[in-house]
Amino acid sequence: MTTLTPELLLHGYSVGIFPMSEARDDPEIFWVDPRKRGVIPLDGFHISRSLRRAMRLSEWQITTDRDFEGVVDGCADREDTWINAEIRSLYSALHGRGQAHSLEVWEGRELVGGVYGVVLGAAFFGESMFSRRTNASKIALACLVDRLRQGGFTLFDTQFITDHLKSLGGVEISRAQYHAALAHAKEQSASFTKAKDASPQDVIQRMTQMS
Repeated sequence: MTTLTPELLLHGYSVGIFPMSEARDDPEIFWVDPRKRGVIPLDGFHISRSLRRAMRLSEWQITTDRDFEGVVDGCADREDTWINAEIRSLYSALHGRGQAHSLEVWEGRELVGGVYGVVLGAAFFGESMFSRRTNASKIALACLVDRLRQGGFTLFDTQFITDHLKSLGGVEISRAQYHAALAHAKEQSASFTKAKDASPQDVIQRMTQMS
């Protein structure tokens, strides 16, 4: 297989594919092009009553790009992971170029949740997320959706759909629908860093006003 570079990685995203590895210790990386693609419509994020209450009562701090590698390591800290050393290195390189970003959830000085992904035009490709506290990944996603809305994004790609993502408004679309959405998003401009870091309370207030 051709050695992956940050440029080749971005090209893969631009044509609708993404890389994975079978396991942490497996050096092989392969491209994935799902028949059905998971996305979260940015105007269709669902916040349950319990999540709404958790966000209103939360004392967690939300930051962006403060600890990108810590988020990637948190996502890889599980028994089965597709994040091997090369993938970690590639996304760190993209982060250094401003083309990959993280959103962190902090409890004091402890990183308790987060999500990271790649930006191309007005598309955000969510790679992985993790949670070390109840609701941490849900709150991370809510705050991420809020940031993407404010930054002018049109596509939030989650690759696959899990029950967790489905409960938050995630849906599956066909490969053709995905490629059409991607073609549009690639030609648009958006900014991940335009918005200021917001608290869960700020985010829930803004989402309530928009609903």
